[in-house]
Amino acid sequence: MPQWITPDPAGLNRQSLEHAAKTAIAATVAVLVSRLLRLPEAYWAAVTTMVVMQSTLGAALSVSVLRFIGTALGALCGAVLAIALGPNLYVFGAGLFALGLLTAAAHLERSAFRFAGITLAIVMLVVRTNSPWIVALHRFAEISIGIIIGLLTVIVWPEGSSSLVSAPSPGATAKS
Repeated sequence: MPQWITPDPAGLNRQSLEHAAKTAIAATVAVLVSRLLRLPEAYWAAVTTMVVMQSTLGAALSVSVLRFIGTALGALCGAVLAIALGPNLYVFGAGLFALGLLTAAAHLERSAFRFAGITLAIVMLVVRTNSPWIVALHRFAEISIGIIIGLLTVIVWPEGSSSLVSAPSPGATAKS
């Protein structure tokens, strides 16, 4: 049975406070950058930033590369299919199947396929008045901003790096 609540008695501690603060700051910055660039669905940048920041730097970097590749593939495939064959459910299903084969043939992890499929669905199945190329470009830009902001935050402000978390305990003496 999965354990949903941590047995850690500290619960709300300095590290939790720091993580909540840096996630909130980074997600807000991602939305602001997306809005500055006048992207219509800036919330995708915030969502992506939050996903990236839930991992260590190594894990965040690897999932970000897969998210970036998958998003690019899904956006490209979605725009091409929507323009060539129209945005309908059967074309979406065939496109999703093709993306699964393409990512497997490219020896990409399944998460790249998952990200490609999510982007394909958003580009093809959400009704919009813009050209599919514009929708795909916006989606790719929003996700890319989220990845960049999330990674920069994890690099610049690593877990446990603040003076709040690394402050010496009371009574500790410095070694000479």
